[in-house]
Amino acid sequence: MTDSKDLDQVRSEIDTLDQQLQELINRRAGLAQEVADIKMAEAQQARADGAESAEVVFYRPEREAQVLARIMERNQGPLPAKNVAAIFREIMSACLALERPMQVAYLGPEGTFTQAAAIKHFGHAVLDVSQDTIAGVFNQVESGQCNYGVVPVENSTEGMVNHTLDNFMDSGLQICGEVELRIHHHLLAAAHTSAADIVKIYTHQQTLAQCRDWLEAHWPQVEKIAVSSNAMGARLAASEPGAAAIGGDMAATQYELQRLAENIEDNPDNTTRFLIIGSEEVLPSGNDKTSIIVASRNRPGALFALLEPFRQAGVSLTRLDTRPSRTEKWAYVFFIEFEGHLRDPNVAAIVAQLEEQSILLKPLGSYPKAVI
Repeated sequence: MTDSKDLDQVRSEIDTLDQQLQELINRRAGLAQEVADIKMAEAQQARADGAESAEVVFYRPEREAQVLARIMERNQGPLPAKNVAAIFREIMSACLALERPMQVAYLGPEGTFTQAAAIKHFGHAVLDVSQDTIAGVFNQVESGQCNYGVVPVENSTEGMVNHTLDNFMDSGLQICGEVELRIHHHLLAAAHTSAADIVKIYTHQQTLAQCRDWLEAHWPQVEKIAVSSNAMGARLAASEPGAAAIGGDMAATQYELQRLAENIEDNPDNTTRFLIIGSEEVLPSGNDKTSIIVASRNRPGALFALLEPFRQAGVSLTRLDTRPSRTEKWAYVFFIEFEGHLRDPNVAAIVAQLEEQSILLKPLGSYPKAVI
């Protein structure tokens, strides 16, 4: 057919577009550097004018959420909107690193789902710093050694991560964002290990619960050993004869393990939500959540009284959990998430009502809802 393009012509068009894309990406990077220069100059001028605090803020969570949301809204295919947003996420990450490379603490070791969540949210250009515990992540951000931290807060199968909620009780950090990650578990083993060799399986306790039915059906007689993280289990499986582990793609790659079985989670929609923690308040993005901790007086109808202002204002709750109080026996504090921003007038009115009837109210921050 004389009207149709041949393969060489199509490839030539692709090469031309690649060159144009590369030029545009670098032009965007140049503008990012200009933004950094402007921010630095403004901060220097503010200090010269006597401002007590003129710290330069390079990363703006609400701004990035707005940009990614617009990218998804205007996408016309054939690439899916989330794929396009993920590409721009990496471009934005690389451009931000030109302004100032960020350090992000996460619950490690290397290869955990928390590290995968950190990369999904911040992109590959950040410097991720592994921590052994959730408290360690909080400490790294509180001390200023890391700009932000990433901690797990909720799994769709197993519920809330209590260690994360407990750390918020004593911390002055803010929630700056959230990220959701689909969790796919694989049975992993070293390259020289066959299924017949396996006598023990290492993994995190929550992962054991998420794969309970599959393990009972396929490996009922094999010892299951709970360890501090899936990545730790993968590390052990890489070095111990007869050992396997349950973990995700990052763990398999990090420790060079083969997949003996894939997607073994009992719930195919298994998802974990992670929180981004930092020290700065996040401005409204237009599509936000707010989290608070509140403790009521011990009296009949106390919980109803706490929830009534939300009903009256027509504000939707997205999460409600309880934790034991540290100051009073058989008393509890409530972890409440809801739609809106603390700067919204209706949300501010709700918080004012709660302050009047509670013995403790601690805002944990307002932040953009997960975009990708």
